[in-house]
Amino acid sequence: MDGAGRLTRSLRSLGPQADLRAAAIGAAVLLREYLAAHFARRRRAPARRPQVIDREPPNRYILLVETYLPRRIGLVATLAILFGSLGFGIVKGGHVEEFTTALSDTRNALANSAGFRITTVGINGRKQLSQDEVLAIGGVNGRSSLLFLDADTVRAKLKANPWIADATILKLYPGRLQIDIVERTAFALWQQNGRLSVIASDGAVLEPYVSRRFLNLPLVVGKGADTRAQDFLALLDRYPQVRSVTKAAIFVGERRWNLRLKDGLDVRLPENDVGNALAALSRLDKDEKLFSRDIVAVDMRLPDRLIVQLSEEAGKARDELFKDKKSKKKAGDSA
Repeated sequence: MDGAGRLTRSLRSLGPQADLRAAAIGAAVLLREYLAAHFARRRRAPARRPQVIDREPPNRYILLVETYLPRRIGLVATLAILFGSLGFGIVKGGHVEEFTTALSDTRNALANSAGFRITTVGINGRKQLSQDEVLAIGGVNGRSSLLFLDADTVRAKLKANPWIADATILKLYPGRLQIDIVERTAFALWQQNGRLSVIASDGAVLEPYVSRRFLNLPLVVGKGADTRAQDFLALLDRYPQVRSVTKAAIFVGERRWNLRLKDGLDVRLPENDVGNALAALSRLDKDEKLFSRDIVAVDMRLPDRLIVQLSEEAGKARDELFKDKKSKKKAGDSA
């Protein structure tokens, strides 16, 4: 059998496994001896007493601070100082608006990336303002997100515009914004101190007069005329014969009105009973062709009389007529 070599092959095949087993047994023995020696040394080593450092007793106030202040107060104070310095620098350097805008843009960008971007905008009720103007007034732009859009703030900004009397803001998630506005109507042109403005019926100044589309609006002039125009023009509308030839209504001394007609004639109305004065003025033009006469002013301020001021040419003609009559009368008397 030895000559066939079977025993030799068997020993060679078992050699590596035997070596590994022997190595494992040896490692276990060494580890056990090391642990035994380590614990033996710990049992023999005397316990160390903590070293006591003598120091003076702390001050009473320091002791109170150490006792009652929360832990990590130093870290909190350091962070507070750092953030306080940062805030002071932003305010002192005039960068508050920039910082606020950057912070707002950052959170809006995060919301937009999460699916809350404003993709559709509906605006109802606009006539004078364009859609872009409404959005700009409300502070809505391409960076705005529906999630962080403050509807009350947008509404307040819109109502601050003189053209917008009221506004309703509706957020429809995830991406639709609905804006309904009520616009004021241009009512008249108001002139004061040489400046011409477009006003609403309640006297609110809508914008400076720069557009010819308001050319046909009635003109009121003087301090206080903006808030008193609605009632007076409503009264004047009852007398279309007078209204059709009126160029401007002038509020005098914040008490009464004058009319400036298109041919330059001035009509001085009384402070009270304005309706009766306008009715009488309308009858005089209908019966006596008053507005076609060569006159420059009609004074109706006195209740019992009408004073008419002739033009310069008419006055001269009247004086010549009186002279002729007077000379003829003298000639007749002498005859």
